[in-house]
Amino acid sequence: MTVTLGTPLDLPCGITLPNRLCKAAMTEGLADPQLRATSKHAVLYKRWAEGGIGLSLTGNVQIDRNHLERPGNVAIDGNGGLDELKAYAEAGRTGGTELWMQINHPGRQEPASISARPRAPSDVRLGSSEAAFGTPIPLTHDEIVDIIRRFAHVAETAKATGFTGVQIHAAHGYLLSNFLSPVVNRRTDQWGGPIENRARLLLDIVRTVREATGRHFGISVKLNSSDFQQGAFTLDECRQVVGWLGEAGIDLLEVSGGTYEQPAMVGQKGSARTWQDPLKESSRAREAYFVEYAKAIRPAATMPLMVTGGFRTREAMESALNDGSLDVVGIARPLCGDTECPGQLIRGEIDALPAYEHTLVVREEEAPDLSPSHRSLLQQHGQQGWFCVNIIRMGEGKEPALDMGCLEAARAYDENEAATNERRKAALDMAPAE
Repeated sequence: MTVTLGTPLDLPCGITLPNRLCKAAMTEGLADPQLRATSKHAVLYKRWAEGGIGLSLTGNVQIDRNHLERPGNVAIDGNGGLDELKAYAEAGRTGGTELWMQINHPGRQEPASISARPRAPSDVRLGSSEAAFGTPIPLTHDEIVDIIRRFAHVAETAKATGFTGVQIHAAHGYLLSNFLSPVVNRRTDQWGGPIENRARLLLDIVRTVREATGRHFGISVKLNSSDFQQGAFTLDECRQVVGWLGEAGIDLLEVSGGTYEQPAMVGQKGSARTWQDPLKESSRAREAYFVEYAKAIRPAATMPLMVTGGFRTREAMESALNDGSLDVVGIARPLCGDTECPGQLIRGEIDALPAYEHTLVVREEEAPDLSPSHRSLLQQHGQQGWFCVNIIRMGEGKEPALDMGCLEAARAYDENEAATNERRKAALDMAPAE
């Protein structure tokens, strides 16, 4: 049977996705100072659902309010906000869209502005910026066991408030990805060493979440195909973990890759010294970043596969769906400027998604005192800011600012992050001692 973008997909848990397009997880920064969901989440996710997406994944919801990926994260950690979560879930399920909550712990990739001492399996500091990230405190055994409990608690809360599934984030250099990597995980106990030990935390979380939520609740895992660093999590190890995840009974695996040090997930690469691409140029020969990795992983996978990153044309998406590479196409950045494009693509009204990055450049005359490498870094920061600022605008009921320039976006993003963090710290200061 020929698969189109509009073809439904039956998942192992019994959920049927209405089509093959998924709004991939993107950080929103819309939480209130107590890290609770707000009406802005409901406005934003209803808009995405009305655009025709079949599955929508939230931005990472943190399991511990003391450890965040950015100041505006939602956290579920005894801080209330259940009514707001219910409104969020109801809005995000508009029109039959499935809404799954992505659950995360930032690990060592927690900004120093939030905590100077993040938690990780070992005390290996993030090398991309010494000023931006502190030296991690290694987790104790009891703290690791508590993290399993916390993931299950957030999943139970998601189900109770109307989300139809969860995605466990084990990619991109966050905590569960830290445990999988022998570069970051230097433990010698049951949580470190061989891959079966490094994967233990992820697998225990999956099994505990399944026990807590039942077999008809959707469970996805986001997993790096490779960390693309010398000595780190490899494609062969990924295949082994995928087999174990199949035995644990997950419903959807999102194949990704990279970390803050090697940001392959957004089509960039870090230093040549550490960049490792096991599939070499074949991984770049197609439109999407990780399609070839999904194909390499497919023999080990008993669950449907999803790939996010780089897809722009219906032709490339449907080709990948029909050649067995994947089952679900993830879309992220195009939805920050046009929420209607998924339905238009499915109906054949457009042939390609919008792309914005090529227009977001920092010209030499705009930053004449910067070297080309520093100007490139500023441009990357401005592009990130552009997408984040437009997500915030849509949550506020505004239209995306498509004409916003790279430097303007960088400034707006930095100002928002600083102000959000100050409000968060003020709320912490006013909170009663526990």
